[in-house]
Amino acid sequence: MKIQLNHIRKRLLVYLAHEVALPYFKLVRKGYHFPYSLKQLQHLPDGTVGRALYRFFNDNDIHLLPHYEKHDIKHVVLGYPPTEEGEVSLQCFMLANGRITAPVLFSVAVGLLIMPDKWRSFRQAWNRGRQTPSLNRLNWFDLVPQQLQEVRHELFSAKAQDL
Repeated sequence: MKIQLNHIRKRLLVYLAHEVALPYFKLVRKGYHFPYSLKQLQHLPDGTVGRALYRFFNDNDIHLLPHYEKHDIKHVVLGYPPTEEGEVSLQCFMLANGRITAPVLFSVAVGLLIMPDKWRSFRQAWNRGRQTPSLNRLNWFDLVPQQLQEVRHELFSAKAQDL
């Protein structure tokens, strides 16, 4: 029963990502261009956000999808894995941090509804998002060549200023 429920959860979240969020991103992100190829990410220095992004794709058998690059950078920088729980946790973080969009609201609502066993994790992500200065003006693409640990320290330090 639990395996079947996990399979249904995964299929639902994949559907939402590819059939709801992707068309939304294509609509609102016109003129949007990610300036790196997978090969360029692979050749960035160790420790950079871009090299970690390359490993994220490689280790999780994920492809570099147009219009999803910013989302995937968030996974890497914020440290949420590309799992059902990690996806909803990322969205809880973003909502609590002030990112109020239809895909974020929908993902959080669906996640809360179908994964009550993960609420503790979602609450932790929510609290972390509330405690982090707003990331709404952050240019995520500018982070790619920067050192991941430095970026995280800058974003999450108690003295971080609103970005």
